[in-house]
Amino acid sequence: MSESCPALPDDDRGAAGPYEGPYEGPYEGPWTGPARLIGRAAEMGRITAALTAARAGRGGALFVTGEPGVGKTRLAAEALAAAAAAGMATARGRASAVGSPVPYRPLVEALFLLARTGLLPGPETLGHHGPVLDRLLSDDRDPDAGAASHVMVGETVLRLLGAVGEQRGCLLVLDDLHDADAGTLAVLEYLLDNIGQQPAALLLIAGRAPGAAAELAARARQRGAATVLDLGPLDHPDVRLLVATELGIAPGEVCPELLRRAVAGSAGIPFVVKELVHDLAGRPDRRDPGAPSVPAGVADSVRRQAARLGPLGVELLSMAALFGRRFPLPVLERAFGRDHGELSTILRAAVASYLITPDGPGTRPGTPWYAFRYRMAAEALLDDLGPGERAGYARRAVRALTALHPGLPGAWCAPAARLYAHAGDAREAVRLYGEAAEREMDEGAVERALELLTRAHRLVEPGTTPPEAHATLLERLLDAVACSGRLDQVPAQACPDEDGGDGGGGDERGAAHHLPARRRAGLHARLSEIATLQGRPARARAHLDTARRLLDGHPADAHTPVVDLAAAHVELSRVAPDRLATAAALARRAVDGAQRARLPDVAGRALLLLGRLERDQDEPTAVAHFSRARAIALARRLPVLRVRAEVELATVAASHDDRPTRVERARREALRMGLLPLAHEAGLVLALDRIRRCAFEEARDLIHDAAADAERAGLGRSLAVLRLAEAVRYAHQGRRPEMREALERLTPLLDAAPGTRAMSYGLARAFCSLLEERHDEAGREFAQALAHDAENPATGDFGRHGVILLLGVLDGRMGRRHLAHAARASAGGTRWNHQFAGLAHAVLLGREGRPEEATAVAGKALEAAELYPMARRLCLRLVARSAYEDGWGEPVDWLREAEEYFHGAGLQAAAGACRALLRGMGASVRQRRTGTEQVPPGLRRCGITAREFEVARLVAVRTSNKDIAARLHISLRTVEKHVASLLRKTGHPNRTAFADAAHDLTP
Repeated sequence: MSESCPALPDDDRGAAGPYEGPYEGPYEGPWTGPARLIGRAAEMGRITAALTAARAGRGGALFVTGEPGVGKTRLAAEALAAAAAAGMATARGRASAVGSPVPYRPLVEALFLLARTGLLPGPETLGHHGPVLDRLLSDDRDPDAGAASHVMVGETVLRLLGAVGEQRGCLLVLDDLHDADAGTLAVLEYLLDNIGQQPAALLLIAGRAPGAAAELAARARQRGAATVLDLGPLDHPDVRLLVATELGIAPGEVCPELLRRAVAGSAGIPFVVKELVHDLAGRPDRRDPGAPSVPAGVADSVRRQAARLGPLGVELLSMAALFGRRFPLPVLERAFGRDHGELSTILRAAVASYLITPDGPGTRPGTPWYAFRYRMAAEALLDDLGPGERAGYARRAVRALTALHPGLPGAWCAPAARLYAHAGDAREAVRLYGEAAEREMDEGAVERALELLTRAHRLVEPGTTPPEAHATLLERLLDAVACSGRLDQVPAQACPDEDGGDGGGGDERGAAHHLPARRRAGLHARLSEIATLQGRPARARAHLDTARRLLDGHPADAHTPVVDLAAAHVELSRVAPDRLATAAALARRAVDGAQRARLPDVAGRALLLLGRLERDQDEPTAVAHFSRARAIALARRLPVLRVRAEVELATVAASHDDRPTRVERARREALRMGLLPLAHEAGLVLALDRIRRCAFEEARDLIHDAAADAERAGLGRSLAVLRLAEAVRYAHQGRRPEMREALERLTPLLDAAPGTRAMSYGLARAFCSLLEERHDEAGREFAQALAHDAENPATGDFGRHGVILLLGVLDGRMGRRHLAHAARASAGGTRWNHQFAGLAHAVLLGREGRPEEATAVAGKALEAAELYPMARRLCLRLVARSAYEDGWGEPVDWLREAEEYFHGAGLQAAAGACRALLRGMGASVRQRRTGTEQVPPGLRRCGITAREFEVARLVAVRTSNKDIAARLHISLRTVEKHVASLLRKTGHPNRTAFADAAHDLTP
């Protein structure tokens, strides 16, 4: 958490999941101050239109409705400000239920305001309606004088609005009409029916609660007399913007934990959000467990609403709050010994006051459930209970729950655990939370299981919780953390090292120190895997070393497979030529040990790792491993393992049929289940697929969203591969500066994923160099990728069996033997690599004097390349000369196709190379006079042409004239002329001076 993030209390009453995806609101650029109104653009649009119409003499009315705190009054204030800014007359009045009833109170209040501002016309202006105005402004008001008097009052107000709004329009705002007297509502009904011919707009504010005001709004809408604007809660981006506005910071600076708390606790109600933000940001005692968890303003509001329900209502809702936000009504009825009919009046009143809302069927069909409108309403009621009162309510509720649902089937375990915790029975609460979490995991609800396990762990008291139960709880908790990627949920000092440290920088013995050594070994193995996810290999190795030491002398222990699997993952983060082989051996040992120990999940995960390690070289065996893992998952009802296997199988299938739909489906399921690291793995596959298809914008969005999630969650390994994907995206567009920046962002993460070194050269740098026609540089970069792979083998393809093979064959460095080796490797059979390998085969056939066969093989390769627009044209440019010289294929047509594509993509070096090759073949070349848009404005003003700019970029990096000629495929004399013109137009005396001044033109 950043320093600017306020200290937040632990909240064991339930939590929303982490925010997914970045801020997508209207904010752009530097923060310039608070927005005037948030999340109500559509409503303000309707109000603005009504104000415009009123100024034109076409009156109208709008009802603004919504629950308390949703922002009705705030919207009215904005409407008044907009009207005043437009030069309109404005007046405002408010009904009130406090004190003695005042007839026509909101109307009279508005009239007095007009009088104070000098806008109220004299009685003589209203003619025979003047006396009515006098009576309204005096104490002699009788709303019960009959319907005729309401009509007279209505007509008087109507004429008054016409007089006040003449020439400029008028806005009358009447607030809190749910508290208005019957006379006021009768007058408003008259105004609604007759306002159309007046230069005035009515803005009428009322709650949604059933009553006369709500009925008036409904009737007005039905007959077209008014528009009803029903305000709903703010959505996630708007809550984020509101939090930022209240704190005076940019939306991107909002603390994620503060935002999570605001969203989870407020249900999007602006009043609650504001109170919560200021309370959390302004109080230093928020880490104090004894500090109230609810802002005082919200607590007071909830307290007042509950008090209106009477003592029984307060007691009912207080017991309901023990369940969290949602509660089952039958359990409360049983606990109170009352039937539904006796409590129905209280429930209706609580619903009408927006404290609770019906929540549909619960755990069993037909079980009526209710929910507090927002989570902090329940928290406020809990804060008002003393410890003894809370425990007493909880014991009554849990007796009722266990009586109604013996054995706690289905999802009843979790609410029972919560009640036991409130009752002070921590041991039983821990047991039930663990059982509930296991059920949630069986259903694939990983984040829910993690939440329950976290609650259980907070209740553990060493000495009272049996060591075996405590160890099992910690194992499940750490497994859920690793699955979900919620690394912030790793409990402090979860597993102490043998020297008394906690393995994470703590100095005290952890709560797990009393556990048996073998159980601690399993915990350290799990912590090692979590450290690997974090991208902290040194810490992962330290945990692994501790686990092995604790298992010393117990080679056949049931925890050994867990340690072996962790060791395999650690091996992959080691820089060594044999790391893949060693990791595979450890994974095989983990499979065998897990089968003997009857640990199906461990066996399945080890099989998946084995499959990934063998996929590039022996795909059939890898698929067999993946399928076996899926079979285990289906047989043992392990949904997380099933989705993991599905991602791997979908990835293999997509590499051949190139339909990523199955991968997308698996990724969506992983996100639904809360499996963030797995979703990132699938996201990387999809991102690379989109890059190859040149869907660069789609790839950008996917990478950006996933990287933001990974960075926020501290998933260093996921972030590393996503940073690599970002660099690859820029490289495949020939955008070298952006690629360099992306690779710089990757550099600090290389230890988290060592295999990305080879891929950063093969997939990014070298591809960019090819598109820039820097073939010598590309060759060096591919060689560097191979060198990195030899030192530290990569688990992903970086071009070894595709583009590297094609370039090697073209250069004469590779031949049939290399082609056969690539064919044997499974990675060589992917559709992406087939385009390169197939053309390499065609080149060899052409050189062997077999042009017809070469043409046929090339045709099949180019069919595979249809899905990859850039790679196809790169292939055409690369093989055209060989095809022309050996008499196969259609090199002239290929080069024209490639030149057209590269020119349109702004890849001028590649387009120029195609034109030069066409000239060398005696083919006509299309003249290109465009490209001026590529020239920076400063150089354009000097008269630099697009061709001169190409030369200028190479002069800026001190490239010799001879090398420039070779690079741009033009003569040396032409280069000399361009350089002389360049120096003359820019006023530099020589090449060195130009290069010093133009360093930012680096290609």
